[in-house]
Amino acid sequence: MTLHVRAAVPDDAAALAALAALTFPLACPPGTDPADITEFVRGNLTAAHLAAHVADASCDVLLVADDARPGTPLAYALVVDEAPPSTAVVPALSRMVSKFYAHPDVHGTPVTALLMGAVLDAGRARGVAAVWLGVNQRNERAQRFYAKHGFEVVGTKHMRVGDRIHDDFVLARVL
Repeated sequence: MTLHVRAAVPDDAAALAALAALTFPLACPPGTDPADITEFVRGNLTAAHLAAHVADASCDVLLVADDARPGTPLAYALVVDEAPPSTAVVPALSRMVSKFYAHPDVHGTPVTALLMGAVLDAGRARGVAAVWLGVNQRNERAQRFYAKHGFEVVGTKHMRVGDRIHDDFVLARVL
């Protein structure tokens, strides 16, 4: 594999949406209603939604590509300007890692570390003091990954998927 990270372009939106639909269910806790997951994906992770983020200069949409598989992102991240919840202690000048998903075939490979490095570099380039994210409290695999990259639990928040409220940890990484 010849990997590289690049900023997403409008033509990537459909491939990113397909990757989002594949990977979002993996971040949900066991027992989440599949219909609720499907509805969340339809309402939040469409090509149109992702294209809007790509077009928004305040967002960083980064993807890992393999030169051998053009047009097929292996992982992507969406970083946005969003204030952390009041239930978390995060430096005032921060950005939210709204999405960070990798194809299941590349879990545990250098792909995700490469993408995380790019996310942190993008935060530094924008002059923020920290990046933060929410991760389901039952998603221990993701929590281990983020801890390995210097994120610490700084609070909690809730995330609605369908009619169910899920408990998330808020993790932050000072840059």
